[in-house]
Amino acid sequence: MYGYGYGYGLDPTIILVLIGVALSLWAQGRVNSTFSRYSRVRSMTGMTGAEAARRLLNAQGIYDVTVQQIAGELTDHYDPRTKTVNLSQSVYGATSVAAIGVAAHECGHAMQDNEGYAPLRFRSALVPVANFGSSLSWPLILLGLVFGGLGSPLVEIGILMFSLAVLFQLVTLPVEYNASARAVRLLDAQGILAGEEVNGTRKVLNAAALTYVAAAATSILQLLRLIILFGGRNRRDR
Repeated sequence: MYGYGYGYGLDPTIILVLIGVALSLWAQGRVNSTFSRYSRVRSMTGMTGAEAARRLLNAQGIYDVTVQQIAGELTDHYDPRTKTVNLSQSVYGATSVAAIGVAAHECGHAMQDNEGYAPLRFRSALVPVANFGSSLSWPLILLGLVFGGLGSPLVEIGILMFSLAVLFQLVTLPVEYNASARAVRLLDAQGILAGEEVNGTRKVLNAAALTYVAAAATSILQLLRLIILFGGRNRRDR
């Protein structure tokens, strides 16, 4: 069987997938090593991640957000639906520079939610659409190939659905970078961290942000691969 317009043999567009995998592995390794390094640096104030989070939220007049512990490693996140800052076990009760930085980052999202930060609202609105598109994209593409070939509208709809997931990844970038910027600024302003501690937290959050950059790049590369593959077959079929 011929493969996506390239005849027999290896599909050369697989290199795009491999680049995405390499980027993701590099970014995850970077955040793990940076977090591990600064998780061994105790903050001078001795505050835990949970205490720092509560202090930052109170300083911004946010009293309707709950700070709670959840299971897992680096599973920290803010849930706007339940108004909760969820901190992992390695962050909630830890007194390290890394833990306080991660906790502050999640508080940054709570602050975004509190003030109606437009990119966060847009991302939240995209969540169901992106999940729907991501889950349906490949089934639609495969159905289109089986029943109508690459000229089938189902293939085009499938690619469009996948592009919604790409859009979500792109919108995520300014949301995450803004939350990190808020975290670093407020930790310094509130005196929770100082001097080199602030710089250490900045490194941790910058490393974490790279995982979102890698995710966005991987999604874009996958979308580009779909376009190349199906476009190539269309040209051959004409």
